[in-house]
Amino acid sequence: MNSRTDVSLTTQAFWFLVAKTVGFALTMALPLVLVRALSQLEFGVYKQAFLLVSTAVSILPLGFGMSAFYFFPRAQTNHRAIVLHILSIHLMVGALAAAVLLVWPGSLVLIFHSTDLVPYAPLLAAIVLTWTVGSFLDVVAVARQDMVASTLFIVGSQASKTLVFIVAARSGGSIGALLIAAVVQGVLQIAVLIAYLQWRFPGFWRAFDVPMLRTQVSYAVPLGLSSLVFKLQNDVPHYFVASAFGASAYAIFAVGVFNLPLVGLLRESVGAVMLPHVSRLEEEQDAGAILGLVARVARKLALVHFPLYVFLLVVGREFIVLLFTRQYESSWPVFAVYLTVIPLGVIVLDPITRAFAAQRYFLLKLRVVLFALMTATFAFGIKRLGLLGTISVVVLVQVAGMVGAAWRLSSVMRLKRRDYSVFTPLLHIAAASLAAGAVAIAVRHTLLGSRPFAIVSIVAVAYALAYAAALVAARVLNSEDIAAIRGIFGIRPSPPAAPVGRSILVEAER
Repeated sequence: MNSRTDVSLTTQAFWFLVAKTVGFALTMALPLVLVRALSQLEFGVYKQAFLLVSTAVSILPLGFGMSAFYFFPRAQTNHRAIVLHILSIHLMVGALAAAVLLVWPGSLVLIFHSTDLVPYAPLLAAIVLTWTVGSFLDVVAVARQDMVASTLFIVGSQASKTLVFIVAARSGGSIGALLIAAVVQGVLQIAVLIAYLQWRFPGFWRAFDVPMLRTQVSYAVPLGLSSLVFKLQNDVPHYFVASAFGASAYAIFAVGVFNLPLVGLLRESVGAVMLPHVSRLEEEQDAGAILGLVARVARKLALVHFPLYVFLLVVGREFIVLLFTRQYESSWPVFAVYLTVIPLGVIVLDPITRAFAAQRYFLLKLRVVLFALMTATFAFGIKRLGLLGTISVVVLVQVAGMVGAAWRLSSVMRLKRRDYSVFTPLLHIAAASLAAGAVAIAVRHTLLGSRPFAIVSIVAVAYALAYAAALVAARVLNSEDIAAIRGIFGIRPSPPAAPVGRSILVEAER
């Protein structure tokens, strides 16, 4: 892949990241307010409710919406049918899950071994339905590479969510009020989705195409099942903890596995814009370009992931107390183990797996085996494992899944040992991060006994300066990074000065 394409990818990922970051900034305050407004038990029940919603929205459509990324570049004339099929599947599975909650609210007792959520079953049914249908909004805009619309949707949806939740928290301050706010948010998102689909795909509701639907299903279902298993790998430990230890202990665990927004935003932004490029390269059978793209993406992510990991290992305890109050300080050991996933996240494999569609069955089998082993471990020994042992098993399963997928994809692309030299820059970034970490440890030692805010902020400044100096000393940044930064901000490099005679000739030709 040439540098121009790489800069384009970086630019797209940057603006997608900007949208996600602004959206995060609008919603970040909400959980921080809730941990201060609700008791630990109430906060645990609230987290259980939205754990259920998150799991349902993620797994019910079986990743069918992601088929848009694969088929939009390949079926130029059938986009209306593609979006209609996706919307129909989302509506069908969302309605089915909502019906189960309405008819059988006792299913919540089986899941959580508690009746805390049973009175809210109708509201949870409405949330699952509306959020499942509305979840296609961000996907369709990004798959169409409509950066303006996707930016507006991401920021707008997060802004509206924050607004309705804050109003609910201020007016009612109860779990019921927050669930009603979630229903309102879901209805608003569906309205925007329908308006966008009619604008970009006019008459889409009349474009049902049975052969195209079969093709989409054959592609999406194996990958969707694989994504379902992966989602369950992340969510099932939460259900086991909530069931085995109760809502209060689950609140501690949930804070410990707090997803660092910047990490998720970076990875999601890069993965979303990377998939169409990888899909095109796979169609051209250019494995070398795919590996080069993965290496460049890993390098860009490592510039943030590696230093963030080291920094949080140094001040993680104070970071938890600062965000969630000292009531959740016991979440720190869980958080420390969970941080391991940050450096591993620089290798983005999901777009490659989706592009190499023939490999979707291997990934499904791998994840099913790992999921079965993890579930059996928790079923027979979660009480002995405790919270710390539980998160350790979760991390080990994620590492095994990533290593297994990387090995398989390497074999498919017939990579040799020398091909992996493109990942050498990761070692230099890791060294710079560790060097800055030594400085951060020294600074933190001088601040013992200070307030968490002072420790986090002062160490952050010291670490940032040391890390920047280490990057410069190691000459990690190259001309490609500079070109990418120029591309992001629309700055064109100055053309080389032409000879005077040549300049006059060019002006005369104009």
